[in-house]
Amino acid sequence: MKKIIFSLLLAAGILSSCDMQKDPVGTLNGEEPFAGMNDASRYRNFIYANLRSVTTSGYFTDPEIQMDMFQATNQVGNRGIIYASGDILPTSGEITNFFGSIILQVGSVNYFISKMQPLLESTDDEATIAEYKRFIAEAQFTRAYYNTLLFDRFCPEYTEANADAPALGIPVFETYNPTADRTTYVGRSTMNESLAFINKDLDNALTTFIEYEKANPKTVVSMSPYVNSNVVKALQARLALWTKDYQTAVTKANEVIGTGKYALVSYANYSKMWTQDEGSEIIFRPFMSAPSELSGSIGLRWLSIYDDKADYVPTQTCLDMYSRRTDARYTAYFDTRDLNFEGEFATTYCFNKFPGNADLKLSSANNVMNMPKPFRSSELYLIVAEASYELQKETEALTALNAVRTARIRNYKTEAYAGEELRDEIRLERTRELIGEGFRMGDLRRWHLGMNRSNPQEDVAPFLWSSTINMSYPANSYKFTWPIPQSEMEVNPQMAGQQNPGY
Repeated sequence: MKKIIFSLLLAAGILSSCDMQKDPVGTLNGEEPFAGMNDASRYRNFIYANLRSVTTSGYFTDPEIQMDMFQATNQVGNRGIIYASGDILPTSGEITNFFGSIILQVGSVNYFISKMQPLLESTDDEATIAEYKRFIAEAQFTRAYYNTLLFDRFCPEYTEANADAPALGIPVFETYNPTADRTTYVGRSTMNESLAFINKDLDNALTTFIEYEKANPKTVVSMSPYVNSNVVKALQARLALWTKDYQTAVTKANEVIGTGKYALVSYANYSKMWTQDEGSEIIFRPFMSAPSELSGSIGLRWLSIYDDKADYVPTQTCLDMYSRRTDARYTAYFDTRDLNFEGEFATTYCFNKFPGNADLKLSSANNVMNMPKPFRSSELYLIVAEASYELQKETEALTALNAVRTARIRNYKTEAYAGEELRDEIRLERTRELIGEGFRMGDLRRWHLGMNRSNPQEDVAPFLWSSTINMSYPANSYKFTWPIPQSEMEVNPQMAGQQNPGY
């Protein structure tokens, strides 16, 4: 038991410090088997705590500040500035920490699964077996989620031409085998091999959840703090869109929408979803509670505990995407603040999508803490819209687009777009709806669009970080993919020659 407790503490320390580990496949200790449900439940809680962390803070926001909708103020210091300035290198600490911490979390999940299998085989009690299988399914989903993050950030655009090209995918490993023998470390797989591994985890998890939910239907609810079959399908739909498997994307997204459990939040209640973290369209909401069960802040990239400070502010182009009078998102996402730049003030629209939930405060001060919402049905409607358009099913695409706009825009009158105009409206709506949620880099890469960060808000323009104001990437730039960390290349001989192009 002492070894198990040490393993849990070690995993917590790894996540909170976000340090790059030296051995790519993890270093958790603990050779003793789980003793029973108590051990399994405690480590399961740990898996969820880590998943909660990875759906907040820079894991979530850094691809956004790298792209075109936000500009850095001169108050930013070194908080994410490598992304805003485009100075992303294999030696960048932020890249090293991201890659290393995700790899460590995969190792932690592998450890858990390795301990659960013998535990599963040690009992004949059907109710206990069902719970153990559920725990394993949750871990399989979590591993898949972590690997999709690596796939999105560190792999180039998925195409038929490069899907089987060597060493463009992610390191794939499912066994817990901490060792100093570097000859056993794994290199990068092909992208198809990466997808096969991720999809196997998701398929296995989905099969288990469907069976579990037959006997436990109340576990499938909106705002669920636990993974269930609809959370798995939502990730399947997302991954299918990224990899141009459009029919699967539509099928999986519609299966979740068709349950009727995740109605789009109405215009009148939209802001409440961000201030109170409540809304029917939230599919999965990892649990948070003050004071002891909090995680990283999403909003601190754009706001501050001080009302007159902000690291990143929206561009004028960003603001102009929305109708100020009729779009619920304009009120929910932006508010004006008088920012103080060493005694000079600028009235500025700040990004307020993650303003802090009063129930998660630790004092009277705003700690800008919100519960993560990594899966919402609005994303699924937009997946249906984009994938249906690519399948040349414009009627279905238009229906999904108009559903989102009807929920977000007061007195919206449905439009009958077609052809490239429909495509562009779908892309615009996806940008409006999902801004700040980590999708922008992957979207521009998938759409073969360049990134042009210009047109600052007039009042704050003199106080922006000058080298980031007019940052741009051409379409298909290598910078839409992050580099493999140099430290990983050095410690892992199987990574030799497997750096992403351009770095």
